[in-house]
Amino acid sequence: MWSLEDVSPEQLAKCFYHYHEALAQDLGAASNGEGGSCWDRASQQQRKWMIAAARLALLELAAAPAHSAPSRPYFAEPGEAEWGC
Repeated sequence: MWSLEDVSPEQLAKCFYHYHEALAQDLGAASNGEGGSCWDRASQQQRKWMIAAARLALLELAAAPAHSAPSRPYFAEPGEAEWGC
C-alpha cells in the first residue's frame, strides 16, 4: 500500500493527464494529436499547470483528517449511548 508521501506531484500530474486524454478520446473529444505519449505532447506551460495542480491536490489530501467528523455530533455512535431509567 502506498501513501501520499510516496507520490510526487510530477507523477500524479503525468498519470492524471494520461487518463484525461484517454477518456477524452473514448468520449469522442478532440485530442492533442497523434503518436507519442500524451504527456510528451503537452506544452511546458501545460505541464507546469498540471504539476502545480497536482501539488495542491496532494497537499489538500495530506491535510485532510483521517476520518470525517460525524455529520450530527449530538448523536452517540452505536453502542456508546448510556441508557438509564
